[in-house]
Amino acid sequence: MRGFFVFNYFGFYMGAFVISKKDEDHYKFVYTSRKGKIVFTSMTYELKMDCESDIEIIKAKAETALCLKFKASNGKYFYKLIIDSKIYAVSRKFNTELRLAKGIAEVALYVSKAEVLDFTGADIFADLP
Repeated sequence: MRGFFVFNYFGFYMGAFVISKKDEDHYKFVYTSRKGKIVFTSMTYELKMDCESDIEIIKAKAETALCLKFKASNGKYFYKLIIDSKIYAVSRKFNTELRLAKGIAEVALYVSKAEVLDFTGADIFADLP
């Protein structure tokens, strides 16, 4: 899921929520940065409307969301995105605490303005041989 760029009306690239099917019966979303890297990945959803609803909650409350920091056993850092005591997503792994801090800052700055892309019904590889 790399390389999703969204060009907004003012000419700036911004992040995007990308909804996809995890398997036949479950949905998930990722939030990709302005540079196209995955910043965080959601939990799994049985219903697409629950997935869409949680994206709207995250967008509405991004500035006040709690990003609880962790250090993995391999020494890399990550956070869990928590709103109203519910875990909505887990971030990618960061090599340094500084990069972790920048990732968290991006949530507060850009997530509320992100576009939502839904790839659950589209066969994006249909034209390939």
